Amino acid sequence: MKKGVLLVNLGSPDSPEPKDVKKYLGEFLMDERVIDVPKWARTILVKGIILNTRPKTSAKAYKKIWWKEGSPLIVLSKRLQKKLQTKSTIPVGLAMRYGSMTIFKGIQELVDQGVEKILLFPLYPQFAMATTETISVLVKEICTQHFPDLIIEEISPFYNNQDYINVLSKSIESSIDLDQIDHLLFSYHGIPERHIRKSDITKSHCKVDGTCCDTPSIAHEFCYSHQCKEVTKLVAKKLKLKNYSTSFQSRLGFDPWLQPYTDRTIERLGKSGTKRMAIVTPAFVSDCLETLEEIAMEGKEIFEEVGGDEFTTIPCLNDNNDWVNLISNWVDNWKDNGKCF
Repeated sequence: MKKGVLLVNLGSPDSPEPKDVKKYLGEFLMDERVIDVPKWARTILVKGIILNTRPKTSAKAYKKIWWKEGSPLIVLSKRLQKKLQTKSTIPVGLAMRYGSMTIFKGIQELVDQGVEKILLFPLYPQFAMATTETISVLVKEICTQHFPDLIIEEISPFYNNQDYINVLSKSIESSIDLDQIDHLLFSYHGIPERHIRKSDITKSHCKVDGTCCDTPSIAHEFCYSHQCKEVTKLVAKKLKLKNYSTSFQSRLGFDPWLQPYTDRTIERLGKSGTKRMAIVTPAFVSDCLETLEEIAMEGKEIFEEVGGDEFTTIPCLNDNNDWVNLISNWVDNWKDNGKCF
């Protein structure tokens, strides 16, 4: 049985022009696992309000970070795929959950190469409804309709895998001198608090009260908040960090989202006398709008406005050779032994 692997990332508009950004945002925000309200309400919110205002603003942000080769997230994901393919003896495909590089196309390209079993590899260390779950659900729908004989197996969230923690820690060490900064902030993409409760398989553990993430529970298998905080804890232990914290960025709307918020945390740190800070974004493995514009540009501006001197953004793992080698090892383990780790 011929095997292959399909890397899946978030996606990107085809260009930073408002019309392409609007199309992309429409697909993204109409996903019921991104904005999890009844379809009629989601339609009014997205098509009646957001898509009439946000595309122009988002297009300006995309233009700030767009590369000659295209969207940074797409370019970096392709570089990762290319490097991984040189190390792998099985086909390596790439797809995006949203945008023109569809999952259907990614699966079809692997099937055209004779692949009968696919390792689905969402490029997210942590589980979340709006990332890994929406990818899994869509892949099942596509396979049921178009590829009924195809076998799909999925990598588990790897947020607490020690090899991953080692690679992430090494990338941080290689980017900054830890002795020369006052604070290291771990910023993760935010999600609404209700997503945490909806993902709680016990229906009773997750209270988003600041303590449940540290209380052992089977609910942690699907708890994004716990998994983010665990990454911070494990990296801090590995690097022997003293001054560090966790925050959440990119909130949307007025519902309660995971806190503390990154922008307010940066502001608070600057006002409290932090002069040199660095920020790492471990919810992303590829640099994108949220890391290159929201953090590296807007975050730096906030920090400097309140008195901060040095603001360093640590790159995502992108196509880091250690990261490529780790994925290659996981793929080889799956190919030979049926499990990645």
